[in-house]
Amino acid sequence: MIIDLRSDTVTKPSKGMLEAMMAAKVGDDVFREDETVNQLEARIASMFGKQTALFFPSGTMANQIAIKLHTSPGDQVICDKYAHIYNYESGGAAFNSGVSCKLIDGERGMFTAQQVIDAINPEAYYYSPSRLVEIENTANRGGGSCWDFNEILKIRKVCDERDLGFHLDGARLWNALVDKNETTEQYGEVFDTISVCFSKGLGCPVGSVLVGDETIMKNAIRIRKVFGGNMRQAGYLASAALYALDNNMERLIDDHKKAKEIGEALSKLSIIKTVEPIETNIVIFELNRDVNEKTFIQKLLDKNVHIIGMGTNKLRIVTHLDYTDAMHEKFLEVLKNLTL
Repeated sequence: MIIDLRSDTVTKPSKGMLEAMMAAKVGDDVFREDETVNQLEARIASMFGKQTALFFPSGTMANQIAIKLHTSPGDQVICDKYAHIYNYESGGAAFNSGVSCKLIDGERGMFTAQQVIDAINPEAYYYSPSRLVEIENTANRGGGSCWDFNEILKIRKVCDERDLGFHLDGARLWNALVDKNETTEQYGEVFDTISVCFSKGLGCPVGSVLVGDETIMKNAIRIRKVFGGNMRQAGYLASAALYALDNNMERLIDDHKKAKEIGEALSKLSIIKTVEPIETNIVIFELNRDVNEKTFIQKLLDKNVHIIGMGTNKLRIVTHLDYTDAMHEKFLEVLKNLTL
């Protein structure tokens, strides 16, 4: 039994999902003739109360195109120091859009409206114009942390007052919605653009969607082409996302429960310095300084448990739909008896 907890991206399509994919009605999406892609885009746009949605092969591409839609070369994006667009998108903001990032020193990947105000550059020719505020919910490097929606509303007010765009990297927004009992409509009312991913907690093999109103999204399909993101019979992938929306949303709470139980088990180990607060499906913990990170990972590998290191003795565990109850019991037993 191999227990892979490196990420919720390691899942494989279930039998039901594969059957839905093979039954999809497809066409050439470059000609906008793929029925299933059109159905998915219409559904996501409706869920968020937006006019337009566009299907992408990855969340990174969706985020990068959102940045390009909001900015011009030389502009600046305000985001947290832990932001995915800054840390894990290969410098794409600079490469693709010619923009820089003003990093906010937030708390577990989240920041306040006042911090946004403080980060906005003065209107002088020798400063980069502040054009976009970006947040990530849940915050990956924040340990799957969920934003306080009231703070999001306050940031929206700042964006309105200072003529700033507001983008949400919602790669794991589904987890936040389930945990906080919030709705897609709430988020659609607040953000100009939102990217959502289907290949993480919802268990799809590929796919993300970017939503926004018609004005901001009018060039999205052309830029997707420029980025090489056009697909042909993509309905097979869109069908997986439709299946996931119908079948894999409510069960996310199981992933959250398992993550909390793993956190409890880790907190009992003397070799663990801290376990960060756990809200959703991500567990981030830090080893004591005298414990070697590679040795710890290898000890788990010897027991067929795969996790990922984040550097500086911090490690990450992510639960997902392919992490079964049997695997969970086995992993808890491994942790209980772990010695270095």
